[in-house]
Amino acid sequence: MTQMSKATRIFLVFSGLFGCAGVGLAAASAHGGGDPKFFAFASAMCLAHAPALLALALAGRAVRTAALAGTLMILGTLLFAGDLVALRLLGSGLFPYAAPTGGWAMMLGWLSLAASSILRTKDV
Repeated sequence: MTQMSKATRIFLVFSGLFGCAGVGLAAASAHGGGDPKFFAFASAMCLAHAPALLALALAGRAVRTAALAGTLMILGTLLFAGDLVALRLLGSGLFPYAAPTGGWAMMLGWLSLAASSILRTKDV
């Protein structure tokens, strides 16, 4: 059995956490009362990035930019979803521009993944 890299473990942990949070936030959006859009948008981002992180964990050694892409996706999702949840529950966000900063981080994560297609891959 091969040993998992630290990045692989981190990506798997956040994949599971984001998947769980996405389902919970979807339920809160449907049943929580008040304005459901904050939970719905946070749920969508969590559920979009959970399988992406799982894929990066599984294919990470073959994708040159996996560590960068996964890290940006994790930080971006935490900022974006966290800001929306804080806004809904506390009445104010995490800090000014937290959601847009998270959005940019997620987009940069996806672009770094796309960039891996033009970079030489590592031998697996």
